[in-house]
Amino acid sequence: MSDGVAKDSAEGSSRSSGNHQQQPQPAPLSRYESQKRRDWNTFGQYLKNQRPPVPLSQCNCNHVLEFLRYLDQFGKTKVHLHGCVFFGQPEPPAPCTCPLRQAWGSLDALIGRLRAAYEEHGGSPETNPFGNGAIRVYLREVRECQAKARGIPYKKKKKRKHQNKPNNVDEEAKSSSKQLPS
Repeated sequence: MSDGVAKDSAEGSSRSSGNHQQQPQPAPLSRYESQKRRDWNTFGQYLKNQRPPVPLSQCNCNHVLEFLRYLDQFGKTKVHLHGCVFFGQPEPPAPCTCPLRQAWGSLDALIGRLRAAYEEHGGSPETNPFGNGAIRVYLREVRECQAKARGIPYKKKKKRKHQNKPNNVDEEAKSSSKQLPS
């Protein structure tokens, strides 16, 4: 009997796939969706590792700010300190001991993904800790600090004003016909 069990277990994978209909595989996640899921799981793990653990329902913007500061230790962007001789230089000629930090753009994108994930997991937009004003202020301060340290100013893009252009060929013809003598 043990020979039959061993034979069944050895052939089990090929036999079972032949007898059962295969479930259709869900479409693979996009890069954005995969990253959002990974970020959400990382943040959830961060909350669980707090002492005492923080349930998601009690998470607030302070926990998010602590998480962003925690992530700084894994950054790869050199941010020169005020006392560094390379402070304000976009391309310093030599290495220095200034810390590596998370780049502002990475933090901004992370917050966008976590904000979306929070609402997808049942959180309301009104209570979303990732959309809190304190988070926006923190991100703005990080952006400005990194811009000064690198000597690269971030200029706010101005909104384009819509100009009233003739959007109809007939209107263009009327305006051009007025200019022509009759």
